[in-house]
Amino acid sequence: MAEAEAKMKQFNGGGAGLDAERGRFPYCVVWTPIPVLTWLFPIIGHMGICTSTGVIRDFAGPYFVSEDNMAFGKPVKYWKLDPSKVYSTGPNAWDTAVHDASEEYKHRMHNLCCDNCHSHVALALNLMRYDNSTSWNMVKLCFFSLLYGKYVR
Repeated sequence: MAEAEAKMKQFNGGGAGLDAERGRFPYCVVWTPIPVLTWLFPIIGHMGICTSTGVIRDFAGPYFVSEDNMAFGKPVKYWKLDPSKVYSTGPNAWDTAVHDASEEYKHRMHNLCCDNCHSHVALALNLMRYDNSTSWNMVKLCFFSLLYGKYVR
């Protein structure tokens, strides 16, 4: 039981530094519904990852990663991550990984099923070795976002 609670705290994070009015979600994975698609399949939505200052980056379409303008509107849910769980070295490892993943996805075709916004977030987490893992993928992200995501107030 104690181990499960520790895991929950590890992936749940806190709410410090969040400013939903300004759309700032530092060190968060954010999620918003996709009209019609989310209505039919509630677990499907659009995902982005935020920098240390809360700027949202999301793979919004073919060869395009937006900054602070999510493709389907403002975030409805967020999952606060713990920056101390970044195992990558170098100055500002979190922001570097988000930047590098975004630059990579600026050269990719968007595919709803295989290479999408979830894949972009997974690449950023893999590059920073979040939670000492390089096995982040869209299924894992979907599961953890459902489990640990909180609704924006």
